[in-house]
Amino acid sequence: MAKELKDLTKSEDNYSQWYNDLVVKAGLAESSAVRGCMVIKPYGYAIWEKMHDALDKMFKETGHQNAYFPLFIPKSFFSKEAHHVEGFAKECAVVTHYRLKNDPEHKGNVIVDPDAKLEEELIVRPTSETIIWNTYKNWIQSYRDLPILCNQWANVVRWEMRTRLFLRTAEFLWQEGHTAHATREEAVAEAEKMIGVYRKFAEEWMSVPVIVGHKSPNERFAGAEDTLTIEALMQDGKALQSGTSHFLGQNFAKAFDVKYINKEGKLEYVWATSWGVSTRLMGALIMSHSDNNGLVLPPKLAPIQVVMVPIYKGLEQLEDIKGRFEKIAEQLRSKGISVKIDDRDNVRSGFKFAEYELKGVPVRLAMGPRDVENNTIELVRRDTLEKTTVSQEGLVERIEGLMTEIQQNIFNKALNYRNSMITKVDTWDEFKRVLDEKGGFILAHWDGTVETEVAIKEATKATIRCIPFDAPEEEGKCVFTGKPSHRRVLFARSY
Repeated sequence: MAKELKDLTKSEDNYSQWYNDLVVKAGLAESSAVRGCMVIKPYGYAIWEKMHDALDKMFKETGHQNAYFPLFIPKSFFSKEAHHVEGFAKECAVVTHYRLKNDPEHKGNVIVDPDAKLEEELIVRPTSETIIWNTYKNWIQSYRDLPILCNQWANVVRWEMRTRLFLRTAEFLWQEGHTAHATREEAVAEAEKMIGVYRKFAEEWMSVPVIVGHKSPNERFAGAEDTLTIEALMQDGKALQSGTSHFLGQNFAKAFDVKYINKEGKLEYVWATSWGVSTRLMGALIMSHSDNNGLVLPPKLAPIQVVMVPIYKGLEQLEDIKGRFEKIAEQLRSKGISVKIDDRDNVRSGFKFAEYELKGVPVRLAMGPRDVENNTIELVRRDTLEKTTVSQEGLVERIEGLMTEIQQNIFNKALNYRNSMITKVDTWDEFKRVLDEKGGFILAHWDGTVETEVAIKEATKATIRCIPFDAPEEEGKCVFTGKPSHRRVLFARSY
């Protein structure tokens, strides 16, 4: 472990390599034999499970139910919604045949059986709007069948050419909510409600501050009338889109002819939303808080919240200290705090300390013979690396309080950094200078045209991350064209 830590690239030297090193060395994930796909290892999956469980509870508290829809989608479904197929055409994996056979000319080789061609090609799910709205047609007849509030936990495939563990992989895990409503107002309210759920989760569970707003028309989800987003800022000054909620209007209802009989007995098209977050949140968690010693995990998402390391010579001392730890651990677990006692005898305590710093465990306790004599214990916080010797009396209450304190401290640190990296600019030269020298979020005027948005992206690689909900009306001039603008929007380079 000491060697692994030594090999962990410093973030200030090469942020991208630091991130990749950390994901692998902390045991979160690794690349698989399939190009662009990843293996999520047990420790990484344990964090994702905590995310899953918290979000799933929040979805159910807002009236949603889980369902599951097929992985394979008929190709013809995609052609029914023009913007949707255009948005995903380059990313789709397509199944054309259903079996292999031995090649008679080359013994041992396996080839696609030309006689096993599918009647209709199947798309491997990149997102599920089409298959779900084809299904909803069978579920909806009248206003009494509405709303439908479904969520799906699933894997999706988007054939990315340039991949990065958690941030962008050909296959990833996510949840996708798909809801159907009788009125436009209900659907808009649903989309806004769910982006609020994502914001709450990001800030209160992940300790990641986010800015909420509307995507520009050019950055909207394919087939949506409006896309709402939460945008986070990573420690290298780049933005990360961390969750989206889409008001789909009646586009998919019209594409799949989903109508309902209203209270007046007239047929109307249904209104729709979809919303989702993915394992990309793991990337956000890592890049928002971690340091050159390894992960820094907020207690609410840490698989191990407290680790206990006995310092001993001989079996007798080990058994005594371990017994004391077990009593403390039992009390902590009764408070809902997860604990691990590491009594391995094949590695030194220093190795263990480095390992749990790397893995981001929020609190580490160590006890040796002198602590037993003095009724004390060594306590180290991962967020500050502060080491203190405290009394064993009142220890459980102290740690219980620390869970809340560490969670908030991690959020405050990220918030202060984020706020320090928001810059207002009024000229094109200032825009480019801040982007290159400082990075972060830039609040600037934009003339509202796609042409200008694209030109700015081509010139600087910066995109409009969102039009913030709280952006005030403010007269100004577009930084690129000088044309009139009525509010500032949020620009950044991004992942």
